[in-house]
Amino acid sequence: MNAPPPAWSREELEQKLRERGSAYHIHHPFNRMLNSGRASPEQIRGWVANRFYYQIAIPVKDAAILSNCRDREVRRGWVQRILDHDGFELGGVKDEGGIEAWLRLAEAVGLTRAEVLDLRHVAPAMRFAVDAYVEFARRAPWQEAVCSSLTELFAPEIHKQRLANWPEHYGWIEPEGLQYFRNRVSQARRDVEQGLAITLAHFTTRPLQERALEVLQLKLDILWAMNDAMAQKYGVS
Repeated sequence: MNAPPPAWSREELEQKLRERGSAYHIHHPFNRMLNSGRASPEQIRGWVANRFYYQIAIPVKDAAILSNCRDREVRRGWVQRILDHDGFELGGVKDEGGIEAWLRLAEAVGLTRAEVLDLRHVAPAMRFAVDAYVEFARRAPWQEAVCSSLTELFAPEIHKQRLANWPEHYGWIEPEGLQYFRNRVSQARRDVEQGLAITLAHFTTRPLQERALEVLQLKLDILWAMNDAMAQKYGVS
């Protein structure tokens, strides 16, 4: 039998992970429409309402990772992600969290909390894609579920685009509603450091490293499918 190919170095693996950014949904026609100013108010509201389903799934996904992880130090770091989205009040410190920030975005674009919270606008294909991601996090080895989070490698850029372009193109959106994107620029960078360190430490053989690339591609495909669902429902201008 032929010997397996040698493992990539940590630097090589990180580079290969970053190269997958060419498939990030920042390049999806629906997202390009949003960030170029061509989206109608209905399309923006549809995006916000549908993406809320993903926002409320993120802490559930992270809780699933924690439930499978026996590494105390990883859990101590990873739990911050749940607090970032769900919010917290501990020792006199209060943070309303990302889900609340997203609801304020919804109000800023003209949606009511009630219609976002009851998920009436969420497309079936959107539900399917998000639920598939949560199910993956529940069933996969926790290291693979962590690796899937590395789409955050590419997230700061998409948030910075929204912060730069939306006020220019969509002056009717209340600026306070964009706070979620401001928060995630720094939070995503912090999360990347943790997720990348775990991935590079665990995926140390060529078969494992190739699996890491497969897992990251799976998450990229899920994000792309989410945009497909919204494009089908609201169209692309």
